[in-house]
Amino acid sequence: MRAAAVSAPFVAAALFTLAAVGSALATSTPPPTPVPPFGSPSPFPTTLVTPPPSTTPPELSAAAAILQDQDTGQTLFEMAPRARRPIASLTKIMTAVVALDSSDPSEVVTVGPDAVAQPGSSLGLVEGEQRTVGELLYALLLQSSNDAAVALADHVGGDVDAFVATMNATAVAMGLRGTKFESATGLDDDGYSTAEDLAELTRAALDKPLFAKIVRTKVRKIPALSGPDRHIQNRNALLWLYPGATGVKTGFTTPAGHCLVAAAEVNGVRLLAVSLGVPVEPFDVGATLLNYGFAEFRRSTLVAQGASVALAEVEGQPVRGVAARTIERFVRIDLLGTIRREFHQLEGLELPIAAGDRLGELVVSVDGRRIGAVRVLAGQSVTVPVSSPAPPRPVPQGPAHATPFEEALNVAVVLLRGLAAAFL
Repeated sequence: MRAAAVSAPFVAAALFTLAAVGSALATSTPPPTPVPPFGSPSPFPTTLVTPPPSTTPPELSAAAAILQDQDTGQTLFEMAPRARRPIASLTKIMTAVVALDSSDPSEVVTVGPDAVAQPGSSLGLVEGEQRTVGELLYALLLQSSNDAAVALADHVGGDVDAFVATMNATAVAMGLRGTKFESATGLDDDGYSTAEDLAELTRAALDKPLFAKIVRTKVRKIPALSGPDRHIQNRNALLWLYPGATGVKTGFTTPAGHCLVAAAEVNGVRLLAVSLGVPVEPFDVGATLLNYGFAEFRRSTLVAQGASVALAEVEGQPVRGVAARTIERFVRIDLLGTIRREFHQLEGLELPIAAGDRLGELVVSVDGRRIGAVRVLAGQSVTVPVSSPAPPRPVPQGPAHATPFEEALNVAVVLLRGLAAAFL
């Protein structure tokens, strides 16, 4: 593990001052973590170590990982994305989602004894203390406070077991098939999830404005009812070290290893990276995934709605086909030349065809792999062609072959005409 920017043992962190909190907003490296009551031993990196740009997928020191477009969920990279693993404090992403869905940030929470008894990272809550849901959410997501997690669970669910049941019901409703929660904190390590499920969960969480605001916050003051204020700091070092970082959550237990969900936005592109089971701090892995997405992929319009994409033939008549919708995908820059579009016409089409009728499907592939399809609709109406009138039948000039009687009659007529001419 690399050395921290400033050594942060318990005693040193306890000396963290309000001035240091203010300076944290302007510095490019995270200062010591001011977690009461004794501070945090978490060492933060001062630099990121990532491989040079390359279209070759990165090699990671993680057990599982995924990189997605935050807006659409398109996967740009994956490694064991559906492997079920303990996820430590990434559990608190779902804790926050359930709390936000079931309460108002202004609601007052009375802290119970089970919250105070939580081990590990702590806001230093005391029994009977009253805090708002919003204040506890900051403590939950910035410094991963376990006492805040249990206080929220008790308030929203009535008790932790009922709250965890709601967490699991929410996971089922979201289609997270590889996820099961056993606590509101993630300390248990009996719960599990997958990189793919965590990406889906976090994308939904980031759609909630307060969640997105909290996870991009570097430092926060929790006003004291009595005594000194509490100052908390985000444990996501990428907020200081990675340009464009927007959150979201770290986690660690020995069975889970180091875990990270990281989000960033650069030039309007929003990416989300999940890494699980990293043996040392996970920020290099998160930055490597984000770099790969931002540097090596381009958002491309593969099919534009309304564009002419095919020419169908129906009963010998050409029918122009247009795309029913737009297909937009990220494509790795070295594969842009491999984009292919193939039209599959429906069987049994008959005239007339009305504009908007379905003609078939346009399949789009990149590097030989199907990545999407769109319905092809008639861009014009085509009716049954009008038949040309039949040419008039010629008037018969006589039989092609006369009978013997007709031949004799014709000879007699000729002879009579000759005799009549002789007497004139």
